[in-house]
Amino acid sequence: MSILPLMNVSDEFSYGGKAVQLGFAMRAGLPVPIGFSVSYQSVQDIVNNENKDLLNGLDEIISLLGDSCTVRSSAVGEDGVQASYAGIFRTELHLTNRSQLSNAIRRVASSIHSDQANQYRNKMGVTSTPKMAVIVQQTVRADCSGVMFTRHPITHIDERIIESCWGLGESVVSGRIIPDQYRVNRGATSSQLVRGMQDTAIYTSLNGGTVEVELEDHLKDQASLNDNQVRQLDRLAQSSEEHFGAGLDLEWAFASNSLYLLQCRKMTT
Repeated sequence: MSILPLMNVSDEFSYGGKAVQLGFAMRAGLPVPIGFSVSYQSVQDIVNNENKDLLNGLDEIISLLGDSCTVRSSAVGEDGVQASYAGIFRTELHLTNRSQLSNAIRRVASSIHSDQANQYRNKMGVTSTPKMAVIVQQTVRADCSGVMFTRHPITHIDERIIESCWGLGESVVSGRIIPDQYRVNRGATSSQLVRGMQDTAIYTSLNGGTVEVELEDHLKDQASLNDNQVRQLDRLAQSSEEHFGAGLDLEWAFASNSLYLLQCRKMTT
């Protein structure tokens, strides 16, 4: 099948490493948002408008995902040990109809040829262009989000390094703000916070897509995570390492007091 529920995906050569990892995480009971994986060939068909039945099926996907979905890259070879492509390919957020979804898939697919992607391949010594599959997931309307290394990415000390921002994690990825940074020991019995600089946040907009807004004054002076959320992230790190091994790079989000795992990859150089 060309489109599979994310939980059922196991073929990396058709659906990419990210989809396979998230499918495994879902089967392991980790809090991954529900979604579907679109194979490389089906992405090509959508890009070329060659399969009308496939395009019609996008309406059903949106309906099943609650009328709002997000498209993430899942290229073959992405999230590998030697080259993760972290932050290189596009992510399209809060898509509410077939036109938005199909155009988002095309934009994510085309990002494989972006200047940034080409420069990254040259830097990492990768000579081939990977094939682009995509993941379509339920949108997480994040109150706060960020990234977490389950071990220190430089020193490899056994501590969690968490970067957190208000709203969607795009603020961190795009460099719009300086996130809060937490150093947390295993078990979260102690933590150290270095406050960032956050004047804006990105949230989902009413008509689809996202909007950057000025952060409310009381949030500018407030840490983006509370102690309970830090403990939840430590437990997520522990659970993820039990299934994927030590030394992970996770993307996460809190929405309405629920924690979601958005990506899980091995830390790379």
